[in-house]
Amino acid sequence: MAEEKSIVSGVSGRYATALFELAQGSGQLDAVEADLSRFTALLAESEDLTRLVRSPVFAADDQVRAVTAVLQAAGIGGLVANFIKVAAGNRRLFAVPAMIADFRRLAAAHRGETAAEVTSAEPLSASAEAALKDALKAKLGKDVTLSSKVDPSLIGGLVVKVGSRMVDTSLRTKLNSLKIAMKEVG
Repeated sequence: MAEEKSIVSGVSGRYATALFELAQGSGQLDAVEADLSRFTALLAESEDLTRLVRSPVFAADDQVRAVTAVLQAAGIGGLVANFIKVAAGNRRLFAVPAMIADFRRLAAAHRGETAAEVTSAEPLSASAEAALKDALKAKLGKDVTLSSKVDPSLIGGLVVKVGSRMVDTSLRTKLNSLKIAMKEVG
């Protein structure tokens, strides 16, 4: 367990570790991961929810009331609902996305997996995601859990982060490199 804890740090790491230990101790690891994924999807879909989570202008009580209503409407209860409400009550709602990312790292390490963050210009198809997982597994020798983000400014290609390593094959980076090379020539 000490090795798993060392992969996260700071406020988000402490909260994620506490949730991980509660989920593992109660045998709810998979259910907690599923609820956290649903909350992450809600954040991605709703600008209003994102504003509520990120904005410091809302009082803690207002954040707790609002997030409680959102969680109930989404059918998210138990450990995850309590976790998010505690974070809101402690004025840490802004850190929940980082807490979720840290929780995922802990859960992946527990399963013997490596977590990878993938950013693409467009959402990855299921076959592209599977091919990327296979390629990363062949390179790293471990199963890989992907968390995907979309950033249209990449134009094309991928940015893959595994731990402290990053591979950037985006067209944006290649075009910027070409632009710099052209300035040096001219």
